[in-house]
Amino acid sequence: MKHVVLCAVLIAFLRVVTAAQDGRSENKKDQGSVSTSLTSIDSKSRWSFQPTLNRRPTPFITFLETFPSPTLLTPHVAKYNAVDPVGKNFTDDQSFHWLTALKQSLLFLGVQHGYAMTQPKTRRDLKGPFFKDYVRSVKSLHGWEDGGRFFTNYVAHPLQGSLLGFIQIQNDPRGMNLPYDNSKAYWRSRLKALAWSAAWSTQFEIGPVSQASIGNVGLHGKQTYVDLVVTPIGGFGLLIIEDFVDKNIIQMIERRNSGRFYIKVASRTLLNPSRSVANLLRWKAPWYRDSGLR
Repeated sequence: MKHVVLCAVLIAFLRVVTAAQDGRSENKKDQGSVSTSLTSIDSKSRWSFQPTLNRRPTPFITFLETFPSPTLLTPHVAKYNAVDPVGKNFTDDQSFHWLTALKQSLLFLGVQHGYAMTQPKTRRDLKGPFFKDYVRSVKSLHGWEDGGRFFTNYVAHPLQGSLLGFIQIQNDPRGMNLPYDNSKAYWRSRLKALAWSAAWSTQFEIGPVSQASIGNVGLHGKQTYVDLVVTPIGGFGLLIIEDFVDKNIIQMIERRNSGRFYIKVASRTLLNPSRSVANLLRWKAPWYRDSGLR
C-alpha cells in the first residue's frame, strides 16, 4: 500500500512540474508571436480585417483591444498548430499503439499463468525436461473435446477472446471511438480485433509461453482444437454483443437515470464485462468509455 501511495504522489508531482514547464514554454511562444506580428506590420504582406473571436489573449492583442475599433488588423496565417490544455501540440497519429497493446496483453498473460501456478498439477509437470516436454505437448494436439467443463470451454474462453479483442481496439485510434454500426470502418476494426485475439489465444495454448510449455497440458491428452477455435470466434461474437449492448441498452439506461452515478457504474461494468477488464489493463476505471462512445 505504501508503494502505491508513493507512486501516486510521484506521478502527481511530475504532472505539476510538466504543466509548469509547458506553461513557461507557451509564454515564450506567445512573446515570440508578438514580436513576429510587430515586425510584420512594417512589411508588405497581405492584411485583412477579421473579428476577434475565440483568440488566445496575449499582451499585443490586449493592447489593441483597448481601441474602440470593433476589428483587429491581423495577418493571413496559413495554418495554426492547435494545442491541448497543457500546451502540447495535437498529433494526428492514427497508427496502432503496438507497445502499449503488447504490455497490456502480457500483463493479462501474466495473470493467467499466475493463476495456473497456484494449481498443483501445473507445478508438478514443470519438473520434467522443459523443452522436450513442450514439444511433446504441442505434438499431441488432436481432436475437439478436452474433457473440460462446459463453462470453461464455451463461456470463460470466449470472454478471454473478447477481452483480448478489446485490448486491440483500445490501442487502435481508428477503432477505439467507433460504436456499434453496420459500416465498413466498424467491421474492419472489429476484424482486426479478431486477428489480435486469435494470435494471442493461440500463443496461450501452444506458444512459447503457453499452457503447452508451462504445465505441459498436452502430456495429459488435453491439448485439443476446442480452445484454439472457440476462444477467438466466440470472443468475436461476445465483443460485437457488448458493442451492441453498450450503444442500445446501456446508453438507454443512462438516459433514463441521468445523474445517477452508481447506476451508470453498475450498468457499464456488469453489461460489458470483458471491456471492463480491458479497461483495468490500461489503468482505467472499469466503466470508462473513450470519447467517441459518449
